[in-house]
Amino acid sequence: MKKDLHPKSYRLVVFKDMSNSHSFLSRSTADSKETVKWEDGNEYPLVKLEISNTSHPFFTGKNVLVDTAGRIDKFKKKYEKKK
Repeated sequence: MKKDLHPKSYRLVVFKDMSNSHSFLSRSTADSKETVKWEDGNEYPLVKLEISNTSHPFFTGKNVLVDTAGRIDKFKKKYEKKK
């Protein structure tokens, strides 16, 4: 393994899933301009996530279909007639 490959400046950071407001504390080197007060009373850098394991369909088992302009309904109507 190469020497000095990994950064040495790990620190505690709060990650927040913006889709369901779930937050967790972990070590990271991610940059952040925002901070947040955590449950232990200390202030940590805040990194906002669009999706995490608490909101991703693979981990939750819930698939969400996004119907744009009724395409799913049109498809169902088209192939219902052929049955």
